[in-house]
Amino acid sequence: MRHRCNVPQLGRPADQRKALLRSLTTEIIRNGTVTTTKARAKAVRSEVERMVTLAKDGSLAARRRALGYLYDKQLVHLLFEQAPERYAQRQGGYTRILRTVRRRGDNAEMAIIELT
Repeated sequence: MRHRCNVPQLGRPADQRKALLRSLTTEIIRNGTVTTTKARAKAVRSEVERMVTLAKDGSLAARRRALGYLYDKQLVHLLFEQAPERYAQRQGGYTRILRTVRRRGDNAEMAIIELT
């Protein structure tokens, strides 16, 4: 039974799903925006928000957690430098999902997820 299990499956095994979310999170933080499917955008939103919250905390333990999750070490240092002043007045809601046109090949709902 999967009652009350609210993890988006994304049609992948657990290891591939975790790797997909890690890579999407890394690219969103690196580029500021990524175009992907709507389901993936909704799934990765919580991970990006968690990384920004860790960066706002700024402690050594938070930095180590972020280093263990993101793929780029230099990106973590950059995030921890910029996030506290950029998101100091905000208590969450660091990302925005904008729906776009459907994908031509399979008619999947597409979305742009970006840091605000």
